Amino acid sequence: MWTFEFILEFIGTFAFAISGIRLASAKEFDWFGAYVVGVATAIGGGTIRDVLLDVTPFWMTNSIYLLCSGLALLWVIVFGKWLIHMNNTFFYFDAIGLALFTVVGIEKTLGLGYSMWLAIIMGTITGAAGGVIRDIFINEIPLIFRKEIYAVACVAGGVIYWVCLKTIGDGIATQAIAGISVVAIRLVSVKLRICLPTLRKDRDEL
Repeated sequence: MWTFEFILEFIGTFAFAISGIRLASAKEFDWFGAYVVGVATAIGGGTIRDVLLDVTPFWMTNSIYLLCSGLALLWVIVFGKWLIHMNNTFFYFDAIGLALFTVVGIEKTLGLGYSMWLAIIMGTITGAAGGVIRDIFINEIPLIFRKEIYAVACVAGGVIYWVCLKTIGDGIATQAIAGISVVAIRLVSVKLRICLPTLRKDRDEL
């Protein structure tokens, strides 16, 4: 049961759940509402991935993911003031969850026999879609639709995974390099304020 992929998925679930619950706490949601946001953040991307791959969503066969989200809620309740007042905490948890879920999505898709290009797409969905659901629930513009490098980091991590797969083979090293790459891209892009260009509507002067 405790395979390396399962451990990655568990840690990613915990990290994403905390990121969602932390934002819900900042919006003054009650405990149940915060838990729902945390669960949606943690399992949303993986659920969409599994539905598209025509397999039973992962959390429906193992209750550990819902329990993990409950532990994340307890963590935020106990350390709530510390988490809310640390502006970077959400960002770090989100970046970790993004990286871990991207790798898990790629691994699962390849394990089902699909091609690498589809695995990159599914890895991106696994990593980024939960954040979209979270932002909708808390009435914010989803992060992937803003200028920040977010889903693009997942795609880049997927490409790096493919390169490592071709050069050093499948294994923990490939997974670690791809995951670290996603986190590094997120950190560097935010630190250096690297953004994607935006589409601007030209307005004729009246």
